[in-house]
Amino acid sequence: MQFLQNSRRISRLVKPIVITEADLRFFSSASQISSGSFQWRNHASPSSSVLQGIDRCAHLHSRSSAMSLLIPRSSFSSEAEKLAGNPTVTVKELHDKILSSVNVKRSMPPNALMWSLIENCQGQDDIHLLFEVLQNLRRFRLSNLRIHDNFNSNLCQQVAKTCVRVGAIDSGKKALWKHNVHGLTPSVASAHHLLSYALEHKNPELMEEVMKLLKTNDLPLQPGTADLVFRICHDTDKWDLLAKYSKKFTKAGVKLRKTTFDVWMEFAAKRGDTESLWKVDKLRSETYSQHTLSTAFSCAKGFLLESKPEEAASVIQVICQAYPDHKKSEVATEFNKLVNEWTVDVIRRQTEEDKKALAASLKSGIPSMVNALLSSGLNVSVDLDELYKNEAFLS
Repeated sequence: MQFLQNSRRISRLVKPIVITEADLRFFSSASQISSGSFQWRNHASPSSSVLQGIDRCAHLHSRSSAMSLLIPRSSFSSEAEKLAGNPTVTVKELHDKILSSVNVKRSMPPNALMWSLIENCQGQDDIHLLFEVLQNLRRFRLSNLRIHDNFNSNLCQQVAKTCVRVGAIDSGKKALWKHNVHGLTPSVASAHHLLSYALEHKNPELMEEVMKLLKTNDLPLQPGTADLVFRICHDTDKWDLLAKYSKKFTKAGVKLRKTTFDVWMEFAAKRGDTESLWKVDKLRSETYSQHTLSTAFSCAKGFLLESKPEEAASVIQVICQAYPDHKKSEVATEFNKLVNEWTVDVIRRQTEEDKKALAASLKSGIPSMVNALLSSGLNVSVDLDELYKNEAFLS
């Protein structure tokens, strides 16, 4: 009788747990766990608070267990497939050999394996395996060999170069991180590989990302960096970007190359911006006393823009006299570019009000410059008939 009274009291105190159709999914997936919890209920002590706690814990435990069995499995599986990808057979074999040496044999693999792995990478999936190898090697060097230094800069440059070669640009950016788990040593040389890619693909956005990474990771700017940046700005017609980064390079005290001034002055002349052109030429003269062929013709274009054909002829005459005979063909090429390309480009960039005035000035100024050169005894090969047929002067 006492037992029956206790049972009735327990049934009044313990609230029933409602199991929905959704809950049944979890119970069916973890039937052993669920049945175990109900057995606990049948053999429990007559304490209502204990029973109630056990019932609720059992219910929550069964749901969470089922969740852990069902949900993460798919996400882990998809992540594994993403990392595995579809690497080339050779790279996968080299990857396995290196990790076997490190994780099984507990010894550093031969350097030739790593170099071969880098050379054989063909796509992003191969790069994933390469970076996995680097991370494992770094961990092994640190824990087993007590080597705290990163890999040498030559290896890291080759990693960046390989990432660029296969188009894995985001992975290549990791070569510029000062703190990374792969043991990579950031360097400007690695950055130049990325900038070369940006130049080839005319991608100023990538260039800006690389420049930010250089600043963030305290990598110094170099003349080669400026050369690439100025070329990218020129080829993508980003004068504002060039002006922005030129200030950064000059402020950092970077000695710009002659080729960098070539691009900078050519860009200014192409825009018809004589004020900037003369400022850049003044900066150039502080480092280099002699003009290159390109900067000389840029100055000549500046004088033509200012309707000073005699001065334009003078600067060309000086550079032509100093130029060796076997390079005279390059002079002819610059003349042809001035007549056939530059005139069209510079006029096109002007406002509608200034186009006609500039076209008339150049149409008379260029022949005057050529005549002045001929009068000085310089053999100039310029087809003025082509000039008069130029579409810039016909509109």
